[in-house]
Amino acid sequence: MRNMLAYCFAVLRRDTLSKLLSPDVIVGSSVHPFAALAAAVLAARYQVPFVFEVRDLWPQTLIDMGRLKAKGFVARGMHLLERWLYHRASRIIVLLPHANEYIEPLGVPPEKIVWIPNGVDLSVFPRPPIASEEGSFTLMYLGAHGQANSLETLLKAMSLVRQHRLPRAVKLRMVGDGASKPELMRLATELGISDVVSFEDAVAKREIPRVAAEADAFVICLRDLPKLYRYGISMNKLFDYLAGARPILIASAASNNPVVEAGAGLTVRPDDPEALAAGIVELVNTPSEVRCRMSVAGRNYVEAHHGFDRLGACLAEVLNGVVEERHGRS
Repeated sequence: MRNMLAYCFAVLRRDTLSKLLSPDVIVGSSVHPFAALAAAVLAARYQVPFVFEVRDLWPQTLIDMGRLKAKGFVARGMHLLERWLYHRASRIIVLLPHANEYIEPLGVPPEKIVWIPNGVDLSVFPRPPIASEEGSFTLMYLGAHGQANSLETLLKAMSLVRQHRLPRAVKLRMVGDGASKPELMRLATELGISDVVSFEDAVAKREIPRVAAEADAFVICLRDLPKLYRYGISMNKLFDYLAGARPILIASAASNNPVVEAGAGLTVRPDDPEALAAGIVELVNTPSEVRCRMSVAGRNYVEAHHGFDRLGACLAEVLNGVVEERHGRS
């Protein structure tokens, strides 16, 4: 909280932005609510429209994860702040597909809310070659190693996969860093799967296409938190996976499922090692031509709906619209 407030006050210092040209519009993103607050105050100072980009539903996400008491002082204060931001904004850009179901009951007109999801820069993410059918089957996780990622479920699933006779041995590559990584490495040793699981350092964004091309399939695990995911998901790594043109195994019960929408893989119950292991086995046993169709479908889907060129055009339309409204040309 202290760092959030320090950031807000630092941005609002008049000498911080004194050398910048006066903007036409200011966008405040809810990496945390005080960043958006700083943007709203700056918009008032410059007398330009304020657009609120809602990445996470603060404080509701923290409440749903059990990290914040719903009736506590901090939560109540954040609720007041978010309501003010929603009503102060000329437009509200949401990343979650059903976030409007949370925002509209707070008295926000539906026409004020625009859904622009996460996506991927396809100009630096070319279609990879078709995965080889030789050697071991490489299952890859690319992303943060944190509590929210349910990666202990993935490791337990890998220990169960070893009990199956499969046409190709399965190896799991876990690429990334996070607070849970040391404990996950210990768990892999305890489960006796260190020979089939490798932990690798995080890679730069520009390196993701190269590393992703080395996978036969991707895996992503969500927690079984219905309240948290009732407004949907829009995870950056999921769109990287789709762009990577490999089948995706997702453990999720969220209200939307891009993998299903794309026809790009399999879905299993979250926080269930047995279900995830069964999904891995099914994916390995799936005929190569079917996996290839999943791969192509995922890439086609992300090109049609989640390329930065398309999303950027949507954002430009929103920003131009609020500026025109401000000048009475709507």
